[in-house]
Amino acid sequence: MQLKKYVKSLRDFRKFHRYTGLLLAVLLLISAVTGILLSLKKDVDLIQPPTIKGVNKDLSTWKSVSELSNLATTEFYKAHPDQQGNVIDRLDVRPSKGMVKVLFEEGNWEVQIDGTTGEVLSIAKRYSDWIESLHDGSIISDGFKLLSMNVLGIGVLILIASGVWLWYGPKKIRALKR
Repeated sequence: MQLKKYVKSLRDFRKFHRYTGLLLAVLLLISAVTGILLSLKKDVDLIQPPTIKGVNKDLSTWKSVSELSNLATTEFYKAHPDQQGNVIDRLDVRPSKGMVKVLFEEGNWEVQIDGTTGEVLSIAKRYSDWIESLHDGSIISDGFKLLSMNVLGIGVLILIASGVWLWYGPKKIRALKR
């Protein structure tokens, strides 16, 4: 009787394991591919533009944050007139590099500007933020991010548990048959 119970349990777990795995495969594939791309963002210029160093690390010689953001916005609009109205999302101040990255809300644009001279060092697209939002599910919504990441985490734990039983169960059945 106990043997039949274990055999039925294994059959049920195989189905459960297979279908859970199929459902999670899409999320895992997206997470794996985007995770690999994110690990390469500092090495692949297309994913994230290289950081260009400014002339001076001493913050006392730097222009004000508002002046740097105005200079970056002005130069960005000159280089890309179609982006008029695209506002600053955040400033990434890098004292150790002597520069500020000005990131815009739309289109993944980044302007790197020297903190001391105000010279624009680079205007480029950065795809790392888009890849990250795809990676964590926030590209759809924050609610989807929360749901998908929890489903993925719990699903992987379930796959581990059912996989352990699928590995151990046949050993247990063989032992009972002896």
